[in-house]
Amino acid sequence: QVQLVESGGGLVQAGGSLRLSCAASGSISSINVMGWYRQAAGKQRELVAFITSGGNTNYADSVKGRFTISRDNAKNTVYLQMNSLKPEDTDVYYCNLKQPRGESWGQGTQVTVSS
Repeated sequence: QVQLVESGGGLVQAGGSLRLSCAASGSISSINVMGWYRQAAGKQRELVAFITSGGNTNYADSVKGRFTISRDNAKNTVYLQMNSLKPEDTDVYYCNLKQPRGESWGQGTQVTVSS
């Protein structure tokens, strides 16, 4: 069983910054991919960014240059530094872990960017 616990969401003005954290616990393979997705009400969940256990990263075009994903493998924790936030970044952000034995999701954290 894997648990993902997210933190760091909140309300921020446009142009501001937030840092999301996601700590994974339980049975976790050393080879995995951790990432962040976001979803607005009535819309499909979309990838924001992911990072492999080897440190390779990938970003959605909409966040390139503004968001940075990183991880601490010793703590099984992934971070998402979000800068220059825009109102359209307002969503529920979900942490995701993919590993050979399966996939796990966090409970989600709300990010609201006011204009």
